[in-house]
Amino acid sequence: MNPAFTVIIPARMASSRLPNKPLADLAGVPMVVRVAQQAQQSGAQQVVVAADDERIVQACQAWDVQAVMTQTHHLSGTDRIAEACQTLKLQDDDLVVNVQGDEPLIDPQHIQDVASLLAHHNECVMSTLAHPIESTSDLINPNVVKLVLNRQGHALYFSRAPIPWWREASSTLNPSVAPGLVFRHVGLYGYRVGFLKAYAQWTATPLEQLEALEQLRVLENGHHIAVHISHQTSGVGVDTPEDLARVQARFALTSSG
Repeated sequence: MNPAFTVIIPARMASSRLPNKPLADLAGVPMVVRVAQQAQQSGAQQVVVAADDERIVQACQAWDVQAVMTQTHHLSGTDRIAEACQTLKLQDDDLVVNVQGDEPLIDPQHIQDVASLLAHHNECVMSTLAHPIESTSDLINPNVVKLVLNRQGHALYFSRAPIPWWREASSTLNPSVAPGLVFRHVGLYGYRVGFLKAYAQWTATPLEQLEALEQLRVLENGHHIAVHISHQTSGVGVDTPEDLARVQARFALTSSG
């Protein structure tokens, strides 16, 4: 039986590389709405956009997507979600899945997988998603976040560097070493609301600041993150103008078909 959970999608207008990214047009529909429409297929009890700008709220309302306003000063999407949980009056034991607002091709099944994983792992305060890395370009790309696991399927570390790195490394991904060891992290997170409230009170940690990866704050404070490994990728995230062009082309093709 699948657990009950809420999807919250943090969305902010400020973006150094893509201004007004949540409202980017994808075949006539704002990107943040496309994300919500994917999330609505996950079995979530409710899907809510946590916005920092009234224009995002209005765009969501025009497409019958629930949205709430949050403050503009939040430093991370997790902090924004914590405020949204209070607005929505969610209880401490309730499960929340954080779906990034720039993942319009997110697989709805992956959202449910992350929620189910956390529901069955009480020793973990969070859950997340990863899939195997199969190319050297992804391994060495600092925009592709890597992670390593322990034998219980918990995250040991996240990094922008290529980890793990084998001593006899060559210029290409070593097929005899890579399988089952080299994973790409997908920014999809499950939490319990009570943990989110606590997390929002913690200060940023040294490794978090060094790598610019907020999930490291959880590990540095001694907590466990459960990881669901999928052998299917979860779509293309939109971080750069080139990413946006690829996703727009894909939606344009789907709409015309």
